[in-house]
Amino acid sequence: MWIQRIIDTTRGTFEIFEKGQGEPLAVTHLYSEFDERGNAFANPFTEHYHVYLINLRGAGKSEAAQSEEQYSMNESVLDLEAIREELQLPKWGFGGHSTGGMLALVYAVMREESLTKIIAGGAAASVEYSADSGSIYCRENPNFERIVEIMNRLDTPDIALEERRALGREWNLMSFHSEEKMESAFQKPNSGKTVGDRLTYFRKVDCKTFDVREDLKKIDLPAYIYAGKYDAQCPHKFGVEIAECLPNAQFTSFLNSNHYPFFEEEEEFDAFVRSTLNSVEGVTTSGQLTGAKDER
Repeated sequence: MWIQRIIDTTRGTFEIFEKGQGEPLAVTHLYSEFDERGNAFANPFTEHYHVYLINLRGAGKSEAAQSEEQYSMNESVLDLEAIREELQLPKWGFGGHSTGGMLALVYAVMREESLTKIIAGGAAASVEYSADSGSIYCRENPNFERIVEIMNRLDTPDIALEERRALGREWNLMSFHSEEKMESAFQKPNSGKTVGDRLTYFRKVDCKTFDVREDLKKIDLPAYIYAGKYDAQCPHKFGVEIAECLPNAQFTSFLNSNHYPFFEEEEEFDAFVRSTLNSVEGVTTSGQLTGAKDER
């Protein structure tokens, strides 16, 4: 079980959950709310790291937003920095999946000196992923209209729990390579409820101008980037692009996964997690773990 803490910082009060021993690693998602059950992406890291699973502003018992701009990635980085300082950590690593991975990239650009490494997957370095027909967020994708309906409905404050779960399942069906793996995933303890206001700000404001590709070329941090071959949210090639932008990146492909390799290829994802402890080049049983500039 994860241990809850409430942290008072210079930017307000934030709820975090801690688990594991080792070097410090912060983990969050841009628009998810966590609880004592932890999170499927964060859980494997607790075998090797002291993980801080963080509820950002407006999630769980964390500080409410005074304006919608405080949901932005830039403001979220400043909140994360306030948490790090209150924990008296000179530096920590940061890991994130999907928009959490995008936040990792922004964090590296804004505060490289506060980080030991970044770990990011299922992500992109610019808004261009949403214009790719392989993404469900592109108008040309056959699932686009339905995913917009789902996101709009999840942004409704009074939505019933059963409907929320049904919509989440439908969204997930688009994001798993194997329906059997998806059904199995739902049987495991997990948290990460969508925070509607944060999701709405990301897709209607932050996402529209998101592009850190040139900035990433100046970042020298160790970076561990991954992507599922069949990712229907941020297609695989956008993970490759992230790794190619970062001078000190290693890239891992999960050849039997859509958006959630930590569910669909658990053993291979555990191997990926171990690879983030040191700089390693090799081959996983699922796909390549290579230097960023190698041929994929």
